[in-house]
Amino acid sequence: MTRVFRRALALTVLSSVGIAGLASAAPPIKGVAEVGILKPVTKVDGANVVTTIKLKNLSKGPIAGLKVDEYWYDKGGNLLPGASKVVRLLGPGEVATVVLTTKKDPKMNSNTYQFSHANGQVTTRVLPKIE
Repeated sequence: MTRVFRRALALTVLSSVGIAGLASAAPPIKGVAEVGILKPVTKVDGANVVTTIKLKNLSKGPIAGLKVDEYWYDKGGNLLPGASKVVRLLGPGEVATVVLTTKKDPKMNSNTYQFSHANGQVTTRVLPKIE
């Protein structure tokens, strides 16, 4: 058998049995992606502040390298250390939970989040629930 024929046969067999379709995989989104999030939950855990964010890809294609950055501020608005996490690939409709852990600082007063991905920006929408 020729190499081309064997490859075509392998792709046909894989897609017919439902294994992550190599031939039908959509390319990652370029530009603006949309993500739905639940309200973040922040708790003190010993010497750390842990923020948990549940999110869902609302875009029509997969999001590659989805990054969540958490920024902490003191009462004067000065920047304090925060945390970052990356979700390598989030398929359309797929749900992920991101846990951000930062060393507790008595100066911490408020925090914000910034979302981005490998190929562009991310818009977020707070959802009442994620199914």
